[in-house]
Amino acid sequence: MRFEDSAADVWLPVPADEIEGLPAPAESGLNYRFWDGGPDFPADPARCAFYVVPYMKGSEIAVRPLAAMTSLRAVQTLSAGIDHVTPGIPALRPGVALCNAKGVHEASTAELTLALILASLRGIPGFVRGQDAEEWRAGFYPALADKSVLIVGYGSIGAAIEDRLAPFECARVARVARSARATERGPVHALADLPALLPEADVVVLSTPLTPATHHLADAGFLARMKDGALLVNVARGPVVDTAALLKEVESGRITAALDVTDPEPLPAGHPLWHAPGVLISPHVGGSTSAFMPRAKRLIAGQLRRFAAGEELANVLLTTG
Repeated sequence: MRFEDSAADVWLPVPADEIEGLPAPAESGLNYRFWDGGPDFPADPARCAFYVVPYMKGSEIAVRPLAAMTSLRAVQTLSAGIDHVTPGIPALRPGVALCNAKGVHEASTAELTLALILASLRGIPGFVRGQDAEEWRAGFYPALADKSVLIVGYGSIGAAIEDRLAPFECARVARVARSARATERGPVHALADLPALLPEADVVVLSTPLTPATHHLADAGFLARMKDGALLVNVARGPVVDTAALLKEVESGRITAALDVTDPEPLPAGHPLWHAPGVLISPHVGGSTSAFMPRAKRLIAGQLRRFAAGEELANVLLTTG
């Protein structure tokens, strides 16, 4: 399928000459424009047919050109979540496909999840502080072996986390998603089953998208059901956790937490989470690794080949109507 020049622009946050496998402009009619969120648009937004959203630049930048993209047919994020572009959806014309980056972040996010779990359980932050102070902090620390792990948000990232838990001799891995289903590894429970599952888990991992249904999912009631000494790991989005409720629990010493995302984010200087006991914080780097760009480029190239051929796009979460 060849597009008319008036609606053939593709906005990319990576220069086109750095992405292998893109459809050739002469054959596809696609004109590649580089825009990584800078103040000036690379061309008239009204001519953009396919918009790849700049990565980790925030919602304000992500949605800024959307209202003017009157020829738009597809929005491709480079993140698993799409909450940063949803404020701009009402401004889109009907028939625009919104696609996420399934397949891009699973490896990196799952790696960090395991790193946060192991660092928290084995006391790595304390060892680093001990090294700084030249103190030998020997002792016995919790192991991941024999622990029960609950994964809340069992999509592709949740499944990748379980893949990496497999060698660690966990006593049990339980899975929760929006609705119940069966998998080769075992049942996936519905969100309604959380009250019964939380008291049994030593480690609770949040890897769910941020939606109205998951906003403050980990609220005071959720956290109160976690067993004493349990670890909460959030690699989802900050607002999935009620920060005030979490602070109350960790400051009491009843549970601990490892957070790659926070609410607010970035976490401002002076916020009590920085120094809360038993809290390990990483600065939203679940997907920001050397594994990101090769997978992102492959996704972009594959989607644009489908787009140019008039084929159905992958990872479509919704189509405006």
